[in-house]
Amino acid sequence: MTGETGVAESPWQAAKPYPVAEQWYRRLDLENGVTRFWEPHVHPLEQANFWHIRGRDRDLLIDSGMGVVPLRASFPDLFDGRDVIAVATHTHIDHIGAVHEFEHRWVHAAEARQMEKPGGVVSLVCSDIPPWLRQLFLDAGYPPLEELLIDAFPHADYNPRAYRLRGAAPTRLLADGDTIDLGDRIFEVLHLPGHSPGSICLWEAATGALYTGDLVYDGPLVYEGPGMDLEVYAQSLRRLQALPVRVVHAGHDPSFGRDRLDEIIETYLKRWGM
Repeated sequence: MTGETGVAESPWQAAKPYPVAEQWYRRLDLENGVTRFWEPHVHPLEQANFWHIRGRDRDLLIDSGMGVVPLRASFPDLFDGRDVIAVATHTHIDHIGAVHEFEHRWVHAAEARQMEKPGGVVSLVCSDIPPWLRQLFLDAGYPPLEELLIDAFPHADYNPRAYRLRGAAPTRLLADGDTIDLGDRIFEVLHLPGHSPGSICLWEAATGALYTGDLVYDGPLVYEGPGMDLEVYAQSLRRLQALPVRVVHAGHDPSFGRDRLDEIIETYLKRWGM
């Protein structure tokens, strides 16, 4: 559990006191060698899930959070001595923050440049986000963005202005239909743009598990903004309906099943008149 031990005395002059988090990450070990991580002190807009999947020969990490605190060092039982493939479902700030920590960094070709040299939202300071973009997030249904994208500091002398999303050159470029082989588990890459040009989902047919990134999750979807296209988004959602999905492990909010997936898709297609 995450708790607070006191108020941070940071060299950055904050408008309000920020508590210090005893632990930055939360972890939930699921069945079948799947672990979910998230960062509870990150604003809900950017509080992403990232997933570790144990394989026989190598492991898979799907997305990597904000990178406020090193990820590998936080979970030595999962990462030490293991060959890990870090796959980014897309390259927004909350999905590639720790990707530079890993030797194998895979992303769709359409977002290779963005992984290496991130743009857009790259700071924890909300005033760095253009007002029109902040309003877009508010209109989507997220809480207001106030001073920072975090509500606690990882240590007492933390300076949030020193944070910048750190890019890293990809080591493999993915395309639709590619497979990721862990030795005893196979994941198919599905290129499903709409939320971003290079958005991908990973499909494990043997378990019926679909890892969707930000294409679909059980919360307010962000579908208007730079690099987003409603018609393409709708086509990608329809493609999911053809899969025999048992469980969806998404980029935000808790996992859910097939019935909820269909409900979310139909809700947004109706909203968009598609």
